[in-house]
Amino acid sequence: MNNTEERPSSPVGAHVPVAGGMATKGLAYAEKIGAETVQVFVSNPRGWATNGGDPAQDAMMRERADLPKFVHAPYLINPGTPSEETAGKSITSMEHALRRGAEIGALGVVMHTGSAVSGTREDGLARVHERLIPMLERLGEDVPPLLLEPMAGQGQVLCATIDDLVPYFEALEWHPNVGVCLDTAHMFAAGHDISTVEGMREALDRFGEVVGSDRLKLIHGNDSKAPCGSNKDRHENIGKGHIGAEPFAELFRHPVTAGVPITLETPGPEGPHAEDVATLKRLRSEA
Repeated sequence: MNNTEERPSSPVGAHVPVAGGMATKGLAYAEKIGAETVQVFVSNPRGWATNGGDPAQDAMMRERADLPKFVHAPYLINPGTPSEETAGKSITSMEHALRRGAEIGALGVVMHTGSAVSGTREDGLARVHERLIPMLERLGEDVPPLLLEPMAGQGQVLCATIDDLVPYFEALEWHPNVGVCLDTAHMFAAGHDISTVEGMREALDRFGEVVGSDRLKLIHGNDSKAPCGSNKDRHENIGKGHIGAEPFAELFRHPVTAGVPITLETPGPEGPHAEDVATLKRLRSEA
């Protein structure tokens, strides 16, 4: 299929390191690996501490209007937790990530969908509703979309499969400033066998049916060290895991993913990342 004139091209990039300067270091890294889109952290991904950022670095990021930018919120965030203390820290951290996303010109802020920890999924989703809806209403259109990232299916997670997104969106009343980030390694671990082109197509078909292509704003392109249905979140370089390289070509053909940026979260450093970016670009050119 050669439909480049009719189909928007999906930019390919990666999560980039920001230590030493989000723009000076992160954008330099992006250039080295040939990235056309980037994802960054705006605070410690494994802690609760927040910071105001560097206005000069933020301005440099905003100036790169040609480079789609995304933020990944800290991993500790869990709006479905029964712990009020953790919930309070989660909302504070999530709001910080969204506001910082606005300051750097990000197109979305990715949040892992979290866990009920204990009790039922329905209880966890009720807590998601109680905590995220007020935050979304308070922030309005002043921040980028909140992008839900389904998880690998471990423990009491609230959302892993594509169909799990439906009750999660229902809990958020299908809020207009909520989108989705699909992670291919998570999809595979959660039971979507996307190790063939047909399997990838079926999964994307299902997403279009139950969620809608307008909600898909980002894809994390990751191969998987763990087998399908393992519920283990283990990323691998493209073509070196259980998914393999060829199914990723469908991301450049399927109507649901048209124009959607793809960022890698595969093992680095820049050498392997550059190879993964080149592999996805090759698949894009052949699609």
